Amino acid sequence: MTDPAPGPRKIIHIDMDAFFASVEQRDFPELRGKPVAVGGSAARGVVAAASYEARVFGVRSAMPSVTAARLCPDLIFVRHRFDVYKQVSAQIRHIFLDYTPLVEPLSLDEAYLDVTDHLEGRTATKIAAQIRARIREATGLTASAGVSYNKFLAKLASDQNKPDGLCVITPEQGPGFVLNLPVGKFHGVGPATVAKMQAMGIATGADLHAQNLDFLLRRFGKAGRYYWNIARGIDHRRVSPDRIRKSVGAENTYSADIMTLDGALEALEPLAAKVWATVARHDLRGRTVTLKVKFSDFQQITRARSLGHAVASQDELLTIARDLAAGVLPDPRGARLLGVTLSGFETPDDGPAQLSLFD
Repeated sequence: MTDPAPGPRKIIHIDMDAFFASVEQRDFPELRGKPVAVGGSAARGVVAAASYEARVFGVRSAMPSVTAARLCPDLIFVRHRFDVYKQVSAQIRHIFLDYTPLVEPLSLDEAYLDVTDHLEGRTATKIAAQIRARIREATGLTASAGVSYNKFLAKLASDQNKPDGLCVITPEQGPGFVLNLPVGKFHGVGPATVAKMQAMGIATGADLHAQNLDFLLRRFGKAGRYYWNIARGIDHRRVSPDRIRKSVGAENTYSADIMTLDGALEALEPLAAKVWATVARHDLRGRTVTLKVKFSDFQQITRARSLGHAVASQDELLTIARDLAAGVLPDPRGARLLGVTLSGFETPDDGPAQLSLFD
């Protein structure tokens, strides 16, 4: 076994472009060039994904379907086909593994690759270009790539030239690149944290960089160290292909608060589907379903149910999540965020799963 290569890591982040919607446009030519939303078109529906033609009108994932239809009257709604998306995702994963065993999937449509010790005379940028070309050839779809010396910057880079783009952030460029971006662009800084930071006068990477570590630790707890680091282009997290998850979850923050139980029950469907797609891909079996609800006043509650057996199907997961929701909703404050998590995983031999320090 060879020693690891010295110097900065070579990390690639691959992100498929409008993945679900692009698969639909690929498979149904009549949808090409048109604004498409994957999700329910009913009054209680939620957009799971939007094509770039729809995004021009402001349509985004997690948006209520009625809002999306109002923004884009010609919007075409199609039902999701998660089995197809999983098959395409598996094709893409096989391509990644031709270049490095260090592949960490984040979802069906994006992953980190560490190619530091697998360059074989190539640059990481060249490998990223080859991967994008092979994805297009194998699937007919486009992918964007970011290349940098850590995960945080590689993910930022992949978003810079979308769709069908490639961006490289070198070690020399990294610290300065971060300073010019709004904090809302930073992975790991969600809407609530953005609002909290802006209330403190922290709107950009430069503003965040100006804060000392003690201040960030006091205001944000242990996350403060992460924020201090990323404001300087520092991220020590490894690409971890074999990590054992302690939970798999999905959540959406909605642009309009969900005021009715029926609306919440409809909104839980794409969340359960996303969770189950990850569970199925990793062959995980979990016993505990947790519902997360954040209200319009930012108060948050969770409700959980543990079974005597592993959840057997996506339908069972959705049914339990909906039962939990029926116990706390509707609420006059309205739900601004809903989340579904499956945990309590077992290994294939029915022994307890090891918890991951990375999740």
